[in-house]
Amino acid sequence: MKVGVANLPLHYGKAPRWLFERMKILSRELTLAIVSQFGPDEMLKKMADPFWFQAFGCVLGFDWHSSGLTTTVCGALKEGLKEIRKDLGFFVCGGKGETALSTPQEIKTAIENFSLPLKIENLTSASRMSAKVDNTALQDGYNLYHHTFLFTSNGSWVVIQQGMNTKTRWARRYHWLSSNLQSFVCEPHYAICSDFQGKTLNMVALESENSRKASVLLSREKPEKIIKEIKKVQTLNLPRHHAIFFKNLKKESLKKVLLKTYEEVPENFESLLKIKGVGTKTIRALALLAELIYGVTPSTKDPAKYSFAHGGKDGYPYPLDKKCYDQTIEIFKIALQEAKIGRNEKLAAIKRLSNYY
Repeated sequence: MKVGVANLPLHYGKAPRWLFERMKILSRELTLAIVSQFGPDEMLKKMADPFWFQAFGCVLGFDWHSSGLTTTVCGALKEGLKEIRKDLGFFVCGGKGETALSTPQEIKTAIENFSLPLKIENLTSASRMSAKVDNTALQDGYNLYHHTFLFTSNGSWVVIQQGMNTKTRWARRYHWLSSNLQSFVCEPHYAICSDFQGKTLNMVALESENSRKASVLLSREKPEKIIKEIKKVQTLNLPRHHAIFFKNLKKESLKKVLLKTYEEVPENFESLLKIKGVGTKTIRALALLAELIYGVTPSTKDPAKYSFAHGGKDGYPYPLDKKCYDQTIEIFKIALQEAKIGRNEKLAAIKRLSNYY
């Protein structure tokens, strides 16, 4: 797999209705083709691959270089599969903005309404933890505004979420895949895609293991002791890589959070992240104190690394051809219909096209 970065400049606005309606249909037909041939888990694996996901968006006619590709492709797929998700065994929850906050409830509703043999807590916990990690444990300057959770009827899942940096006007996309996940807090991502890389506090890097352990130890201390250490730090010359200023830190707010961590006694870094109220400032404070007290340095390595390109909606590399788009949808519909009655020639021909790329 190539190593590079993805161009994802932050674009505002939305896809025109005529395009979004076609994206819904084509994304459904493409998903049907993949699931019918290889099963729902293969579609999950493809969605977790940043190269494939970007190409998927290009085939659907969206800009290759726009942050909107992530939100629009996920939205089109969610709408396109709504009526057939039970039969397909493939479910899409969440989305952009406030819709992202309803993801756990959507997961719960789907499992209950379709009588799926899955534990609701396992999936809702995965949704919440992936969001908490990318917003709190990985502090790279991007605030999450999109969270899509895809899962199959056997419990496998993928998370695709995106954050924005309004100052730099760049976006960053995060991919998670359950089948490869060993830990939520140690190198958990399948891929992270971005072009702009800035200062990062990466508490989920392998190199941050000692910092995670030390942060947990500190979180179990009495709040008064931690606040006392913070007051001492205010007079020190802090390491340049720590983008936090304790003079701007509200010690009373931090004290309330530390009282929770002290009372709940987290066993590890994952359970520390799960505690309500533990946010970016708490983790930064603990990481800095862990370095000053225990001499363990957290990673500042930016994990973004994958590259790809191509595009469509805004006229690059050429304007969208509605007639051609509709013909593609029709080709897949006919191929799938004929495959159902044993005539697989068209699907086989489409599959052979991949040999040329």
